[in-house]
Amino acid sequence: MSDLPELRPAEECRWDLVALGEVMLRLDPGEARVATARSFRVWEGGGEYNVARGLRRCFGLRTTVVTALADNPIGRLVEDLVLQGGVDVSHIRWFPYDGVGRTVRNGLNFTERGFGARGAVGCSDRGHTAVSQLRPGDVDWERLFVQEGSRWLHTGGIFAGLSESSASVAEEAMQAARTAGVVVSYDLNYRPSLWHGIGGAERAVAVNRRLADLVDVMFGNEEDFSAALGYEVHGIDDAFSELEIASYEEMLERIVADYPRLKVVATSLRTVRSAGRNDWGGICYVGGRVHRGVAHRDLEILDRVGGGDSFASGLVYGLLSGADVDTGLAYAIAHGALAMTTPGDTSMATLAEVERLAAGGGARVRR
Repeated sequence: MSDLPELRPAEECRWDLVALGEVMLRLDPGEARVATARSFRVWEGGGEYNVARGLRRCFGLRTTVVTALADNPIGRLVEDLVLQGGVDVSHIRWFPYDGVGRTVRNGLNFTERGFGARGAVGCSDRGHTAVSQLRPGDVDWERLFVQEGSRWLHTGGIFAGLSESSASVAEEAMQAARTAGVVVSYDLNYRPSLWHGIGGAERAVAVNRRLADLVDVMFGNEEDFSAALGYEVHGIDDAFSELEIASYEEMLERIVADYPRLKVVATSLRTVRSAGRNDWGGICYVGGRVHRGVAHRDLEILDRVGGGDSFASGLVYGLLSGADVDTGLAYAIAHGALAMTTPGDTSMATLAEVERLAAGGGARVRR
């Protein structure tokens, strides 16, 4: 029996991956601050959606997103951006808009990239959004997973934390996916601001532990595993020191022991030297063994938002394409690194660039 999740044949499925989560409109002041900006560029983004978008745009796979939007010009702008990214929109649910936003609205995310000693800052405006109002029974999972067919479902802790019903919708989707033989991945993606008003880290741990029993492939970082699952990591200043990596390895082993359904647990590793310079890499636990990827020391960063999502989509691509674990991890690290060299939440990298960087290539000009 393989240590990796068993995949449905691609020819039997319409979708390589289905993402369940919120898609927000990101407003980016560029080099300025949100509080003093006079203009913004707009992008679409969302922790779960970003994985589907990366798999479609960079890796050429077939993806769709299950989400909901208020039917107004902002919602239609988000849809247009999703269409430009190549992700299917046939599973977006549209909520009638009341003209003001008293009952339903679309999420906005104002994000500063940071520079030097000033770190990146996010300020989201996402209360009472359409997707947070989804309820169990609103989505026809039988149609999506069985009639249309999917190989993979990806969701995460951002969606699960949007509302009381969101966690129940995620649980319903994950159970339906497992019944249909669909691989389930989950990114813990802990956001303190998201859980602050609804029970904080204690509530996040309760929700994420409940859902972890349904997961095949889990993603996270140090804060995620600590705040969202309750595991302790003895972090130090250098995420790539032998002492800290050993601490991570011990933690991953504990997680797999506690959740025996898990096939893969992967974490990105990051040491922040400044907003624009990070050490970047990752490890993953499969079949009783920890695999270490090659680290990028002193990586220059333009926009760090979405790096973890691109790490996830790189590993998912490796597993879906039948690559071995080390190759999949190399794709994950390379794709995350490249995604952080461009603005916006989503990847602008190409498969050729990912393969070249994963194989040890550099930034020398190509003509």
